[in-house]
Amino acid sequence: MTPNCNPPSFLSAPPQNYSLACVLATIMLLLPIPAAYSADTESVAPLSIPDAEAADEAGMKPYAEVIKHTDVEIEMMPISGGKYLMGSPASEADRLDDEGPQHEVEIAPFWMGKYEITWDAYEIWGDELDILRRQITSKSTTPRDELADAVTRPTEPYTDMSFGLGMGERPAICMTQHAARMYCHWLSTKTGRYYRLPTEAEWEYACRAGTTTAYNFGNDAAQLDENAWYVDNCDEGYHEVGLKKPNAWGLYDMHGNVAEWVLDQYVADSYGGRNGSLTVNPLVIPTQLYPRVVRGGGWDDNAATLRSAARLYSSEEWKEQDPQIPKSIWYHTDAVSVGFRIVRPLVEPTAEEKAAKWGNTAPEQKDLEE
Repeated sequence: MTPNCNPPSFLSAPPQNYSLACVLATIMLLLPIPAAYSADTESVAPLSIPDAEAADEAGMKPYAEVIKHTDVEIEMMPISGGKYLMGSPASEADRLDDEGPQHEVEIAPFWMGKYEITWDAYEIWGDELDILRRQITSKSTTPRDELADAVTRPTEPYTDMSFGLGMGERPAICMTQHAARMYCHWLSTKTGRYYRLPTEAEWEYACRAGTTTAYNFGNDAAQLDENAWYVDNCDEGYHEVGLKKPNAWGLYDMHGNVAEWVLDQYVADSYGGRNGSLTVNPLVIPTQLYPRVVRGGGWDDNAATLRSAARLYSSEEWKEQDPQIPKSIWYHTDAVSVGFRIVRPLVEPTAEEKAAKWGNTAPEQKDLEE
């Protein structure tokens, strides 16, 4: 896929990565495709990162995932397993009915992205920058490169999907849940380590970081200015990741900046169906395209929406400006405050478990160009 080198007419300047992507794309057309090797996923070893390996929970460490042929790294933080009360108490200010009843959940250990996925990390996949740089530097295509190159990538957007709000180290926005899932699939294939979106239960567990208050820093919304970008302090846009205080587990921007995709279908009364008993690693497997859950609130949301237990969800209105017929499976043109972060479970599920649960989603999303 060749990046669109014609900047949108409504922008006074091209996106931050515009020149690089277009120059790389032009050079790519003039270069021969490096030799490739035949490979399958099982036979190709993961890229070596010693701190990414752990035999058990006690051995988990922070590490930086490397995206080969780029200078981008994704920092991952270890999250110990445990139990917590999911949802909010009836006494919490601004609580909505879908946040209850509170119920005990047990979560297995995992690593989580220290930050939301940035444009720098996202566009390597979307604009094929890893392939372009590999060709520019005449690097041979490795078996793992070959596998990653075969993963479906998004079709060309009709406009700058940052809508002039900036790229680089700012969080990527406006992708569908399908696009976020496919990014995780590509990254898993690229690195040899299994990444996915968090479940709603994992997300809240990580956000709370052991707290039981409305926010992971307490109940006082007046402290949001130190901890989050939201409607009262954002200056009408999102910001580079990691500029506010992290939570107790070292995760940044869990409140605000952008709301974050999780794996779950939104079902308003799903908590009630858990009957108050301990639920282990819950996931509401999607069976409909809408609504699906996002968490944490974004730069254009109010304080109540940023609470640890607050649940948001997608709708068809998120594609209102999309001029394409049919609407794109990759972009939510009106979700300018929605992004995502990734997780990696300590114990990788089997292929059967991935198909039955973690990667299970319907209806199938099919691009007309496929």
